[in-house]
Amino acid sequence: MLPEGWKYANLGEIISHRKGHPFKSNTYKTHGTRVIRISDTTSNSIHSLNPVFIENNGSEKLDEFTLKHGDIILTTVGSKPHLIDSMVGKAVRIPEEIDGALLNQNLVKISPNDKFIISDILFLYLKSRNFITYISDLVRGNANQVSISLKDIFTYRVLLPPLPEQKKIAAILSTWDRAIDGTEKLLANSQQQKKALMQQLLTGKKRLPGFTGEWKTVTIGSLLKEVKRPIEWKDDNFYKLLSVKRRSEGVILREVLHGTKILTKKMNHTKSGDFLISKMQVVHGASGLVPEHLDNHHISDSYIALRAKNPEKFDIEFFSWLSKERVMYYKTFLCSYGVTIEKMTFNFNMYLKENIKIPPTVTEQRSISQILNTIENEITALESDLSRLRQEKKALMQQLLTGKRRVTVD
Repeated sequence: MLPEGWKYANLGEIISHRKGHPFKSNTYKTHGTRVIRISDTTSNSIHSLNPVFIENNGSEKLDEFTLKHGDIILTTVGSKPHLIDSMVGKAVRIPEEIDGALLNQNLVKISPNDKFIISDILFLYLKSRNFITYISDLVRGNANQVSISLKDIFTYRVLLPPLPEQKKIAAILSTWDRAIDGTEKLLANSQQQKKALMQQLLTGKKRLPGFTGEWKTVTIGSLLKEVKRPIEWKDDNFYKLLSVKRRSEGVILREVLHGTKILTKKMNHTKSGDFLISKMQVVHGASGLVPEHLDNHHISDSYIALRAKNPEKFDIEFFSWLSKERVMYYKTFLCSYGVTIEKMTFNFNMYLKENIKIPPTVTEQRSISQILNTIENEITALESDLSRLRQEKKALMQQLLTGKRRVTVD
């Protein structure tokens, strides 16, 4: 049963549209009026990667292809058969900074008929999981270039609340959008601050108050040692297997397996504070510290566990932070060999001979680690807040746009 006052309508009945203009690529310039192409919509908003422009001398009337801030555009052509990985059917709004840009072919501007639907609600429908699934079903099975016709798009069915209720729903959801936008900006600022601090603190370009003295150049092998804690194998035991993510994203619990399910019986225990290196993935940044909650887990021989030779003189956590820097990625690459980067083998002994620069005292090393840990914890908290806000908005939107939860209209 439909909520009172609500009705179904085909998308084509409640919108108007304008197809993009077939601009020729040989007319593109590096200045003039921006042209929005499909390649500009590969993220959730219009981006500025390799923008193109045209110079219009007035010989061609292009007013009908001019976009305004807030306009909704939709892609009708893509290159992959599954919408999640494709550009087909992606809805994007025009940001204020490119107001006045021109719409290229294979894109269509979707404008709401204000007798039936407001722009904010229309955009929500075009970004909904139901619409994504609908388009995905249309193009499924196509192996290469895929496209959707406007006829197919316009037969998509939407459930319309009355206009006053639409406006109230949009106002409620905009509150969540502001909270999400604010959290995204805080997160971006914190991430940028972390990047800048790492570049300064981990190289000695910026010293913390109270610390002096020249940084010293030492070999990795003079600071760290490999540790092995072989387990006593029992087929009846369960083993908590760790893995190290690429791009310095940390150590995780990969899976828990019964001993009979594991072919390689040679395992080692880990301890919190171990610095793990994946022999096969280290060139991709697969290294990191074992956190406390993963203490006494297990790794195979495809991992190397390192500890400080003298914890009173060298902080392993400082080394973990240092390992995230690009220069350390390069060192692991120099100490690996193979035909392709995906199949390179790590030469650990060569790695131990590599030089690094470190603060002269363990106190300064630990202070640097503490500062970076603090901002990393702030980033983790913001990421958690952002995920929660998005999930809460998604759940609320699902209720409001289906009538399961009604709003009071003044």
